Amino acid sequence: MAIRLGDPDVPQMDLFRSEQMCLVQLIIPAESAHETITNLGELGLLQFKDLNADKSPFQRTYANQVKRCGEMARKLRFFKDQMTKASISVAVRSAAQKDLELDELEVKLVELETELLEINSSSDKLLRSYSELVEFQLVLKKAGVFFSSARSTASAYQRELEDVSSSSRDIPMDIPLLLEQEMQTDPSKQTRLGFITGLIAKTKVAAFERILFRATRGNLFFKQALVEEPVLDPATNEKVEKLVFVVFFSGERARMKVMKICEAFGANKYPFPEEVGHQAQMIDEVSTRLAELKATIDAGSRHRDSMLSMISYQIEPWSLMVRKQKAVYHILNMLNIDVTRKCLVAEGWCPVSAKLQIQDALHQAAFDSNSQVATIFQVLHTKELPPTYFKTNKFTGAYQEIVDAYGIAKYQEANPGVFTIVTFPFLFAVMFGDWGHGICLLVAVLWLILNERKYGSQKLGDIMSMAFSGRYVILLMAIFSIYTGLIYNEFFSRSFPIFGSSAYHCSDATCSQSSRSGLIKTQSSPYWFGVDPAWHGSATELPFLNSMKMKMSILIGVAQMNLGIVLSYYNAKFFRNELNVWYQFVPQVIFLNALFGYLSLLIIVKWCTGARADLYHVMIYMFLSPTADLADNQLFWGQKYLQILLLLAALVAVPWMLLPKPLILRKRHLQKLQGRAYGILGGSDTDSVDLDHGNDGDHEEFQFGEVLVHQMIHTIEFVLGAVSNTASYLRLWALSLAHSELSSVFYDKVLLLALGYKNIAVTIVGFAVFASATIGVLLCMETLSAFLHALRLHWVEFQGKFYEGDGYKFQPFSFSSIAKEED
Repeated sequence: MAIRLGDPDVPQMDLFRSEQMCLVQLIIPAESAHETITNLGELGLLQFKDLNADKSPFQRTYANQVKRCGEMARKLRFFKDQMTKASISVAVRSAAQKDLELDELEVKLVELETELLEINSSSDKLLRSYSELVEFQLVLKKAGVFFSSARSTASAYQRELEDVSSSSRDIPMDIPLLLEQEMQTDPSKQTRLGFITGLIAKTKVAAFERILFRATRGNLFFKQALVEEPVLDPATNEKVEKLVFVVFFSGERARMKVMKICEAFGANKYPFPEEVGHQAQMIDEVSTRLAELKATIDAGSRHRDSMLSMISYQIEPWSLMVRKQKAVYHILNMLNIDVTRKCLVAEGWCPVSAKLQIQDALHQAAFDSNSQVATIFQVLHTKELPPTYFKTNKFTGAYQEIVDAYGIAKYQEANPGVFTIVTFPFLFAVMFGDWGHGICLLVAVLWLILNERKYGSQKLGDIMSMAFSGRYVILLMAIFSIYTGLIYNEFFSRSFPIFGSSAYHCSDATCSQSSRSGLIKTQSSPYWFGVDPAWHGSATELPFLNSMKMKMSILIGVAQMNLGIVLSYYNAKFFRNELNVWYQFVPQVIFLNALFGYLSLLIIVKWCTGARADLYHVMIYMFLSPTADLADNQLFWGQKYLQILLLLAALVAVPWMLLPKPLILRKRHLQKLQGRAYGILGGSDTDSVDLDHGNDGDHEEFQFGEVLVHQMIHTIEFVLGAVSNTASYLRLWALSLAHSELSSVFYDKVLLLALGYKNIAVTIVGFAVFASATIGVLLCMETLSAFLHALRLHWVEFQGKFYEGDGYKFQPFSFSSIAKEED
């Protein structure tokens, strides 16, 4: 297919200009509306307009259906949470299983949720009872040990008292004086102590004991025993380290205080029988009850797991169905409903090339729904700006995203994404030129490409996701880095005579270390490709490479800026805007090339002739003293007269950009007001003005002052930008120099220094440090730095010459995009 970039009547390449779009209207019978929208969602080539923008979501016709789908989506999220807690993964559904209708699915989900909630409720109650019985069992065992120990101690003490009373003649002096009073007291008059047993968290024991002591004024006895393993707390269902405690007190008031303090600290209280026989009986009963509860809980867990396993085979298709149906009802809510004719009216944008596919989908929907009336499809004519749609694939999509991050192209505006595929990785490589580092990048990105199916189905982190989505950008960045690295003749900062022998040799044996010795040319034919390896390590290496890279940066910058201006010409021709051709494109080309195009010519002539002219001096005195004699700075005959001519052309180009366009627009406006130019206003130039300003000229008041100020700003921006943008391209030289010097420092000061010690351990450490520095600094940080600088050169210096980027993206209703979304 022949491609004519400036002719709107000729089919364009897919990526250079966006697809031709049309506004269409659909009149859909009510009985086939759902099936129609579903088929269009499967096709994914129609962007619907909201015809009910003045209504809230709750006032729309299908609000209840959307609410139903939202409720079903909530149930499915609940099932997924339960599956995650049960460590059950989503399984692949068998192809033989039948799909449910939406109403059947709703009933099914309600039944499953009800059953699952009942199972969970029963399990929670059983688990709480089980945890309480476990704690009760611990209290019986720990407190039983304490009471048994206290009982044996009391028996021994009682026998000692009986021995003392029988031998009344010889009473030891160390027996307490109260012992005699206690022995003489009537047992019926002795105060009986009460006690409370339970469990409390280990972290609360100190405060719990302190509050008890203060509340009872020390009239208590507190005993505690540590539980060896954390126990499941009945209230929180979390494992907590706890202690079994026994609190002895005297009196009813003390008992009430202890009970309230236990409740405040969240201590679980359990009864404890005083009789030993009763204690053993209760321990047996609790153990039996625990075994029964354990069996019941396990059975419930197995039933729940089997139920969740069954759901796991269906949850993905169910979720997808619910998302699709919810999206369909959202679209139906955007349509106008004609009650009298029992139909729905839809409007939307679609590519012109997709009209037949859409009509086929509409006929299929009418057939599937047994509708007696087919959907009416008609194209509407409008002055509204259509959306922008580019057909991309996994290779071109990443480059288009780079452009879209700056701004979506206006409808059928020249797309810089076509040129970005080549220029972006090339500018990156100019700053990153080292074929050793390029090979490392290439190996890493080839691993991503070869495993793209694996990584494409996984959820990656932020950095890994960005690297994977831009894998084809990194691929070309690596290939171009190898290419520029071969030109620079740099492999981890080292040079190799790959393309033949060197054309130079050192003037003495120490020329690589000397600051005065240079290189002597030994053969007439130059080194075949790239920089001669003899320059690396010589005293003149840095001046030579700096001069070459700086001039090369200017040449690349001027070429890319000229490309941007040429694309502005194709935009003007495509939109039939002759004003922009004669009063924007032409003076911009003259101004830029009269100054920096001429500088590029001088650089090429100086390279070809080997002259020693000072180009700084030539460019400065071209403005300060254009008629002065050039002397040794003259590169060709007639250079002085050419410079005067170019300077005059640049001076003329400034008012050429500034004045004619506003004056012509003013003249046309006055002719329109006088009613003498309707035919002219109906032509192409008026349309071009409307496209420039983004409004309908018939309804917009013309303001000559605003137009003049706008054109003045545009002119000043271009004139100053021509200088600043050319200087901005020197970043190519600066970053290339920084990358080369960093690589050289890491090689000389780390790797060679470690090898000089001739020690295996030092060599291994030195190589590890060199590899870490190379990967961390040169392959990560320098890659990111060069990427960002190349991004700025494209967004500002290149796209600023022609790209408006004020359009909006074509976002069709498509089930394929819905399938990729997460709940």
